[in-house]
Amino acid sequence: MLITRRTTLLGLLSTTSLAFLPAPAGAETLAELEEAARKEGEIVSLGCPDDWANWGAQWKGIMAKYGVKHTDTDMSSAEELQKFEAEKANASADFGEIGIEFGPIAAKKGISQPYKPTNWEKIPAWAKDDEGHWMLGYTGTISFLVSKKVANPPKTWSDLASGDYKVAVGDVGKAAQSNALVLAAAIALGGGEDNLQPALDLFAKLAEQKRLLTIGANPGNMEKGEIEVGIVWDFNALNYRNLVGKEKFDVWIPAEGSVISGYTTTINAYSKRPNIAKMTREFIFSEEGQINFARGFARPILIDHITLPPDAAENVLPKEQYAKARPVNSALWMDAAKQLGRAWQDQVLSKM
Repeated sequence: MLITRRTTLLGLLSTTSLAFLPAPAGAETLAELEEAARKEGEIVSLGCPDDWANWGAQWKGIMAKYGVKHTDTDMSSAEELQKFEAEKANASADFGEIGIEFGPIAAKKGISQPYKPTNWEKIPAWAKDDEGHWMLGYTGTISFLVSKKVANPPKTWSDLASGDYKVAVGDVGKAAQSNALVLAAAIALGGGEDNLQPALDLFAKLAEQKRLLTIGANPGNMEKGEIEVGIVWDFNALNYRNLVGKEKFDVWIPAEGSVISGYTTTINAYSKRPNIAKMTREFIFSEEGQINFARGFARPILIDHITLPPDAAENVLPKEQYAKARPVNSALWMDAAKQLGRAWQDQVLSKM
């Protein structure tokens, strides 16, 4: 199924409003939390639909283990936090999943509460905050999705400039995935969050050559033969390839480098069911939960600490492909991403 919720712009919430007092602390030991979670009987989530990163299997496991009911409303990261803040003590939702940029925002605004799962120490330092408000459950790395009909498939960002195929990048300035691919190109070509110019120069060249497509690759336009090279998150690329046919497309991480980002769970500070929310986080960081993500084409954050069964392992790329990919600097990227739309319009779209 085509996933669209995460491709919308990760609009930034203001971080200047006052923080509010969170809900009272619940049970403390794991056994107490589990018992309290079962008594709460229900969990209401935001932005965790069944068909995104295999959350459906996560919810099935959580409902079976704790005997609870579950409902989800799909929405963007910004919308989730806006709902948490708007409802405050009248909270209807307990739990959500948001882009990495939004974890620090939720903590600063006082609308998230911390919980460190059992496997906390195994989570890389860059992928969590010190207090346990946010931590990535899985990562996304910008990748190339390449039709096997392309005679000279690009292996690097530099290859793109000399090809004869068209390159689909989506809606830069509005779509999170599209913004991230600009950052990935910048990193690979010697720039970074504070210097996107190398990437802008590359895509301006493609625009001048009439080889740049401002549509995002998806199973529909792949089936129609409209995508020769698409630049998307690895988990989207692998999922789309699986849907359209592995014999039709290849997926790899560009050899020069890329950017790694991801998604974090957030527990509503005002949740009326905080214990099942914490146990949901506990579950997704268990080996079972991490394997569930891999089965959904998302690269588990604890992939170096677990053994994936064959059916899950075939849904992620080999580790060596990520050798030159590096994590996003969220603090720098939040500011840079806000300026990207105007620069893209002036320097790239103006040349199409």
